[in-house]
Amino acid sequence: MSEQVSTAELRIIWESAAPGWAKWESEFSRHLVAATEMLLDMASVAPDMRVLDLACGAGSQTMRAAKRVGDGGSVLACDISEEMLKNLRRNAEQAGLNNIETLRSAAEDLASSEVPFDAAFSRLGLMLFAAPQSALMAVRSMLKPGGRFAALVFSTAESNPFQSEPMAILMRHGKKPPPQPGQPGLFALGGAGVLEGLLRHCGFADIKIAVTRASLGFASADDALTFLQQAAGAYRAVISDLSDDAKADAWAEVRECLGKYENETGFEAEIELVIGSGANPGL
Repeated sequence: MSEQVSTAELRIIWESAAPGWAKWESEFSRHLVAATEMLLDMASVAPDMRVLDLACGAGSQTMRAAKRVGDGGSVLACDISEEMLKNLRRNAEQAGLNNIETLRSAAEDLASSEVPFDAAFSRLGLMLFAAPQSALMAVRSMLKPGGRFAALVFSTAESNPFQSEPMAILMRHGKKPPPQPGQPGLFALGGAGVLEGLLRHCGFADIKIAVTRASLGFASADDALTFLQQAAGAYRAVISDLSDDAKADAWAEVRECLGKYENETGFEAEIELVIGSGANPGL
């Protein structure tokens, strides 16, 4: 993810990761319940609203929003990957939720002719968008006056070693430079003032920022490695052009790194997150 990535390339990355994300999303997301509730609170998601979820993935947060808005509301779940949306539709059907619609689209390509939304949010997606500024401008144009958007992103590499250390290993093996400012990356929006500045630049008002932490857990370091290999598209993409043997060497070093998070009860790691929200001033 270190070079400028097009929407078409991002779609390929996430289509290939979709089966793994479908397998691991519920395990990953169960540790993010409190952060997800904060995200929905900061987007002011409430009963009877029409809500937009950007980069929904398999949609555990979509379904939480759908339960919040109830039968009188609805959620439009948008993702670049049709396979991700198929997983969400299956999960929603199994949960008995009938108020979720899906749309395959990059966020920046959303049409302002869509029905206006009362609120919008994105969980762990905005920092990986090909054009986050364009995406936020599109979203603001689709919000009713006063409607809020909120995004949950990773903070800094230093505060998220579980993510940053394996990524650094893979980038070294893949001979990829770190992302430049403005390029997609896991920590692209996590620095002090970055997300706030982006929201302000895109015309949002009444901006609010919160920092929160969560504990991730897996049965073992091997499971954590498998999660990164199967579900984490940003990691897979860094070494996608290497030979199978070279990939194996890279993942072996990642596994060694992950071993330090393993204890007698399993695998545990802390992550730090930033939530930013703003309102459409309606100007």
